[in-house]
Amino acid sequence: MIKKVFTIGIFFYVTATGFGQRVTNVRARQEDKKIIVTYDLAGGDANQTYTVKLLVSEDGGSTWTGTLTAVTGDAGAGIKTGYSKQVIWDPLTEPGRDRLQGDKIVFKVRTEFTPSPSATTTGGSGWEPEMIYIAGSTFNMGSNDYSDEKPVHPVTLSDFYIGKYEVTQKQWRYIMGSNPSYFKDCDQCPVENVSWDDVQEYLKKLNARSGKIFRLPTEAEWEYAARGGNKSRGYTYSGSNTIGDVAWYNGNSRSKTHPVGQKQPNELGINDMSGNVWEWCSDWYDENYYKSSPSCDPKGPSSGTYRSLRGGSWLDAPNFCRTANRYGNNPGYRIRNLGFRLARTE
Repeated sequence: MIKKVFTIGIFFYVTATGFGQRVTNVRARQEDKKIIVTYDLAGGDANQTYTVKLLVSEDGGSTWTGTLTAVTGDAGAGIKTGYSKQVIWDPLTEPGRDRLQGDKIVFKVRTEFTPSPSATTTGGSGWEPEMIYIAGSTFNMGSNDYSDEKPVHPVTLSDFYIGKYEVTQKQWRYIMGSNPSYFKDCDQCPVENVSWDDVQEYLKKLNARSGKIFRLPTEAEWEYAARGGNKSRGYTYSGSNTIGDVAWYNGNSRSKTHPVGQKQPNELGINDMSGNVWEWCSDWYDENYYKSSPSCDPKGPSSGTYRSLRGGSWLDAPNFCRTANRYGNNPGYRIRNLGFRLARTE
């Protein structure tokens, strides 16, 4: 719900987004040169905490800033549910913004679930995938094992979020109303038999329902997360040098998918990045891309024939489940060992 507020010569609007529509009763006012935004954060377990962010737009919500930093009060990590929460923003001290004016100014209060160390996590527990925050850094991407993995090259990534689990059949069915999987009747198994194009339709509907911008990870984001990010221990597979610890592959899968999260997670707490199902990435696939790849936030070639795939599957030998392994296929291709996980920037 959008609400228009008149305050000392400034018109601005307030909107809210949140996990499970938890943010309600958003109000805003101006006091001296500061903006006071109040909101209720209701629902859920009272012991859970959330990360609360304040964003601003000067064109009525068509484009948004990044998270505002000159804020105090009930913003940032560790915010519990409750009523009459308050965020105070000082635009005069916000980097790059010395004043606030115009008649199309919009504020957005956004919340994200922040798992506590003792929180129980289960794959596919709701329609919106559980995400893991990944702190950006520089890592060495690729390997010397195969031509399309060469050369090993440094890549610097910005912060992002990636799914703790592959998207499940339950989550797909909730958004799309059907289940395309070959291995049906397993809500917590990864959805499979979906093409890259199918995933784009899912994303449109998911984003419209959630108010967030989910997407497929880039190849670079996928590999960085699979390797363990800034906590990497240099494992061959995602979380171990022993594939059976972390992956369902052709040596232990009994020729089928398995519920997500049953194997050991990697250093970042992410499951099944090796094995279970291949995972679509956003990039076009080019076996020579690493020779000219940008060093910062590479997004793949501008065009191509195939889309990139990562991680191997229940059908594959260990070699295909390595974190550096690359593959590609037609964006309309569907098969029973091919699924995906999601990413998000904000």
